[in-house]
Amino acid sequence: MSDKLKDIISQQIDQQGGVVEQLDDVVQLVGFIIGEEEYAVPILSIQEIIKPFTWTRVPQVPPYVLGVFNLRGAVIPLIDLRAKFGLQTKKHNEDTRFIVMRNGDDVAGFVIDRLTMAIRIKKENIGPAPDTVNGDDTIIDGVGKQADKIITILKVNKLLERDF
Repeated sequence: MSDKLKDIISQQIDQQGGVVEQLDDVVQLVGFIIGEEEYAVPILSIQEIIKPFTWTRVPQVPPYVLGVFNLRGAVIPLIDLRAKFGLQTKKHNEDTRFIVMRNGDDVAGFVIDRLTMAIRIKKENIGPAPDTVNGDDTIIDGVGKQADKIITILKVNKLLERDF
C-alpha cells in the first residue's frame, strides 16, 4: 500500500474515532408530555410507540393501572402516567400515545399525553435528580438542560417496578 493511501486511511480512522467519542458524550432520549411537563426516557428502552386502542380492565389494581392489552400475543399492563404522577386523568385524544417500554424481561405500556421528539443531550448538560426526591428510590434519573427548557429524565426500571 502506498504511503498516501496509508495516510488517507489513517485520517479516516482518526475522524471516525472522534465521531464515536462525540457520540459517547451524548444521551439519546425520547421526550413526551404529561400534563404541563416534559419528560424523557432513554431511546433504547422503548420497544414501540403506538396509537391508543382497546384494553381490558383488571380488578383490584391501583387506579393508575388501566388494565392490560394484547400486543402481538404478549399481555402487557397499561399504566396511565397522569394518574401515577397524581394528575387528574383526561380523555384520550388524537395526541395520546401508548409507549411500550422494556427493561430486561419487564415490559409495560404507558399512556402519555403527547409525544414530543427524539432528544440528544450532552452528558455534561444532565444534572442529578433534585435533592427533594428520595435518593435511589425515585423515578427521576436526572434533569436535562436545554437552551430553552428543562426535561425530567425518568428511570425506566423504576417505572416498570410492579407495586400492584
